[in-house]
Amino acid sequence: MTANDPLGRRDFLKRASMAGVGALAVSRGIGPLFAFHGSPAEKLSVAVMGLNGRGMVHVKGFATNPNTIVSYLCDVDSNVLAKAQSAASQWQKTPPKAVTDFRRVLEDKSVDVLAIAAPDHWHVVATTLALDAGKHVYVEKPSGHDAREDELIVDAARKHSKLKVQLGTQARSGPHFVEALQIVRAGQIGNPYLARAWYANTRTGIGKGKVVPVPPNLDYELWQGPAPRTPYRDNVIHYNWHWFTNWGTGEICNNGTHEIDVGRWFLGVDYPTSVISTGGRFHYADDWQFPDTQEAAFVFDGAKSIIWQGQSCNGLDLYERSRGTAVLGTNGSVVVDRDGYVVYDLKNKLLKKVDAAPKGDSLNTVGDDWLSQLHIDNFVNAVRTGTRLSAPIEDGAKTGTLCHLGTISQQLGRKLSIDPKTGHILQDADANRLWSREYDSRWKPVV
Repeated sequence: MTANDPLGRRDFLKRASMAGVGALAVSRGIGPLFAFHGSPAEKLSVAVMGLNGRGMVHVKGFATNPNTIVSYLCDVDSNVLAKAQSAASQWQKTPPKAVTDFRRVLEDKSVDVLAIAAPDHWHVVATTLALDAGKHVYVEKPSGHDAREDELIVDAARKHSKLKVQLGTQARSGPHFVEALQIVRAGQIGNPYLARAWYANTRTGIGKGKVVPVPPNLDYELWQGPAPRTPYRDNVIHYNWHWFTNWGTGEICNNGTHEIDVGRWFLGVDYPTSVISTGGRFHYADDWQFPDTQEAAFVFDGAKSIIWQGQSCNGLDLYERSRGTAVLGTNGSVVVDRDGYVVYDLKNKLLKKVDAAPKGDSLNTVGDDWLSQLHIDNFVNAVRTGTRLSAPIEDGAKTGTLCHLGTISQQLGRKLSIDPKTGHILQDADANRLWSREYDSRWKPVV
């Protein structure tokens, strides 16, 4: 195992040995992947922040885990909050309390966990406040809105080292991912040297937004939170914020985080020595501020590389998959995604094929899949029993930094030289000015 592996060797081998059974699990019927072995105790109390999409996967995951109960639902949109509260009734008998401001939850000492699925600009601020309030945190990717926030969230986790912080990169809890990793680590494809990570979708344009009155159901002031204030526009909320630099982080951080993280995991690398990106916004003349087409190359010590290929608006598959990661080695290759993996020799002969579960919709923006439940289960067990986290923030934030470096290179249109020990940009004042963001002074995170 390499230094950046959150799993110890014993846990790694235990997971890999179980993959043959676990990879075929399509429901909770055969039980969670990692059984709870601790003493019986009260259920953990969980609050979920951000409910319009991914947050409802959190609600379902924690409500159906036998060791947790969802006590609070938090959202700045009263319509979304009402729908979420109604939906929660199908998973647990006790209705969660509904609140607009998540800070009310942090004041409740009975709450053990804050699960964060709010927009990207909220991830680090909400995490640091939750940790300061003594709460464990499950936070969706990306780990930060910018590279500086990737550092801040790690600093906060280290400051509160007795609390758990899990990043929502659910592949890290996938038994078939662990099995494929074991194949690579055992040398069955030779020396792995290149990971190709990709995502291909056919997103439509978002148009030119107009400044309009804030809908009465939305607390726009609280939605903006840490971000500099801008007038409300009609093409931002609830999903299109992903494509605005003030709140979102683009496709490379949105879906690229998942696939790039798998590449970094399989290659056993941390920070690169150089990053270069090319691409642009080619499909629509609208307000979208990130590339819809991007290719970013990350070069690491040890003659290893990761290439990210983002196709937000052209759904041409790669390796017959709309998303995934291919790891090339000197004796063969492994291609892995959420539905399974395949192993090839150098002449493209199929050596092994594993179907992890019935094929799902890999482009579903909510991402409600069986891996999410395993990842939540792992987090709950880590909080309750000390089980190792699959995706501790100290490791996951390294992937976040890679993604932000790809964005910085793209914005400047040039190659960046990187310190492989810290991930910092070397001798480039313009690039370093993009390392962090401006905040609304009331919400600037402090660790």
